[in-house]
Amino acid sequence: MVMTNDNRLRLDYGNMMAPSLDGRGITPERLEGMAGRFADLHVDVARRREAGELGFYDLLDPTELPAQIQAFADGPGQAFENVVVLGIGGSALGATALLHALRGSDWNERDADARDHYPRLFVLDNVDPATVASLLDRIDVRRTLFNVISKSGTTAETMAQFLVIRDRLMSAHDDPEAYRRHLLFTTDPEKGVLREIAEAESIVSLPIPPAVGGRFSVLSAVGLLPAALVGIDPEALLEGARAMDRRCHTDALAENPAGLFAVLQWLADQEAGAPIHVMMPYSDRLYSAADWFRQLWAESLGKRVDLEGREVHVGPTPVKALGATDQHSQVQLYMEGPFDKTVTFLALAERERDVPIPRLYQEVPALGYLGGHTLGQLLDAERRATAAALAEHGRMNMTLTLARLDEHSMGQLMMMLEIATVYAGGLYQVNPLDQPGVELGKKLTYGLMGRPGVEAADLPGPDPRWVAG
Repeated sequence: MVMTNDNRLRLDYGNMMAPSLDGRGITPERLEGMAGRFADLHVDVARRREAGELGFYDLLDPTELPAQIQAFADGPGQAFENVVVLGIGGSALGATALLHALRGSDWNERDADARDHYPRLFVLDNVDPATVASLLDRIDVRRTLFNVISKSGTTAETMAQFLVIRDRLMSAHDDPEAYRRHLLFTTDPEKGVLREIAEAESIVSLPIPPAVGGRFSVLSAVGLLPAALVGIDPEALLEGARAMDRRCHTDALAENPAGLFAVLQWLADQEAGAPIHVMMPYSDRLYSAADWFRQLWAESLGKRVDLEGREVHVGPTPVKALGATDQHSQVQLYMEGPFDKTVTFLALAERERDVPIPRLYQEVPALGYLGGHTLGQLLDAERRATAAALAEHGRMNMTLTLARLDEHSMGQLMMMLEIATVYAGGLYQVNPLDQPGVELGKKLTYGLMGRPGVEAADLPGPDPRWVAG
């Protein structure tokens, strides 16, 4: 796909700047003063990329994997009525974001004709028994493909789901070998429990490159396979990501959208007192992309120690909101509460569909003015008005505008935010690729569930002094 100005992701950050905020926000001089530091940071990221430390970049290299995924999706994958992803965190959020953005959150409610006979796609990203049991009550496991996603094969939630599903499949078939046709593992290419089971039981598998962490894995088989199964073009996603990568090759801060996003958010947090970063799409279909961003930003940047081992306790807090819905719930706080937030609006330059507003009740001033417009025009007007009102109140905000909701634009958006996260890690001087803060909870869970080799901790019960009822 040829990159033109018409399909470029656009970042408008004027409302982050002090001249737009009556002195609040970031001064042009301060942003310009970050140019040298960013150039050094860009060089370091390039070095780490070349060394293979930042594996998500390598997903952009031409390989046979997208064609293999497409072949499976067009062939064996279409034999199923349903696809169920078993995964959590980065193994689930990217697939959900792509499904909702490019197929709609109502995909599974449509009949086969409306889905062009592609399967339904469900993502089981939790082990709440009510949710799991409800889904299993609704689908026929004999007509379902289960995509089990875990690089290590030890993720307790995902593996518990897998054990439940394998048992259901065994019970649903007379042929004891039939269950294998309903399973596909996405896991480490060489090691781990799922890799061992795949080889021992001849289960189809796809690789997660060892240097690609879960929250950076959406452009690997983790996200591309579920997407392809519902008719989303994996190569077009990758081409959009490559286009963004080319834009971010420069060490000139003013020309690098990922660099600008990272530096602006870092300055807002560290120097302008705004550690809360709200992402607010003005499209229902992009709401799950804000969910995906929350994990990416929070898990990558929220760290106790820096790269030198010093205790720093840094990291912004990402929040999601939805326009125009949350204008009637959260925006009052954003407008008049503490000056501790930035808002990033996600906008669409072009909508695939729109709904005209009829010219009715013209004699009623509160209604008549709406006639002749469209719902899309109203939603865009709400976004622009909210951004302007926030700026008038001295509240920092910026707008990311996608040309349209297609694979190319989503590839650009996700790649830009992943690159920005790595830049932000450099600014905070933390490792954006690890997540040591979740390990203790995992270990305690293993002990409580009786995993061999893990001693069960003697967790204290509730202190009656602090229990009501």
